[in-house]
This record gives sequence, C-alpha cells and structure tokens, in this order.
Amino acid sequence: MNTKKISQSLATFLADSYILYLKTQNFHWNIEGEGFYFLHKMFQEQYEDLAEAVDMIAERIRGLKEVSPGTMKQFLKLTNLKEEAKILNAKGMIKALLKDHETIIKTLGNKIKESSKEGDEGTADMYIERLRVHEKTAWILRSHL
Repeated sequence: MNTKKISQSLATFLADSYILYLKTQNFHWNIEGEGFYFLHKMFQEQYEDLAEAVDMIAERIRGLKEVSPGTMKQFLKLTNLKEEAKILNAKGMIKALLKDHETIIKTLGNKIKESSKEGDEGTADMYIERLRVHEKTAWILRSHL
C-alpha cells in the first residue's frame, strides 16, 4: 500500500472538508431573511457534521503515519473549492453549498477507486461513508431551490 499517495489524496479531501466546514459556519452566522431559523439550524447541523469529518480525516492521515495539513495556507493550496468572498442571500448560500457538495461527490468517486486499488479498504470505507453524507446533504440543499 502506498501510504504517501493515499495520504496526499486524504489531505485534499481534508482541505475540501475544512473549507466547506468554514463556509457553512460562515453562512450559519450570517443567514438573514425568510426561513432564517430553519436555515440557521440546518447550516449548524451541517458544519457540526463537517467538524467531526475533518477530525476523522486528519486522524486517518496520522494513522497512515503521515503528517496532516493543518493550516489555512495549506488547505487553500490543496482544496478544490473556493472561499466565499462576499455575503450571499439565502438562495445564494444554498447554491454555493450545493456546488461544493457536488464537487466533493465527484472527487470521492475517484478517491474510492484509488484507495481500493491501493488495497486500503479502511480509507475506501471512510470515503464511502462520507459520500453518503454529501449525497444526502446535496439532496436536502437541492430541495430548497
């Protein structure tokens, strides 16, 4: 098993998850208007799930005896996502989060294949678990559009 290659893939997933966590928390703090309470609570549930996922991914990297990235500079270099530069309205927030979840869903398919090919079923299983969460979250977000 090529732990270096798997850890690099995990590091990108960690960066994507952390950037999405931060964006979701930002939207939780700054949501306004109609549907405020529901969206405020929904974003909170989503960022709390992402916080747990970030920890799990970083610990998986450490379990493979590699170093986890842990700075914003590293995350911004590794991520496939973009930070949100402005405050959006509720619909804009939902669309931005949906786009990011869909991006992660696409990358997870390749990561599952890659880790299975390397013989790392533990990482593949973690990716599959997270894929289910991102697919469900995307479905929920889509239902608000």
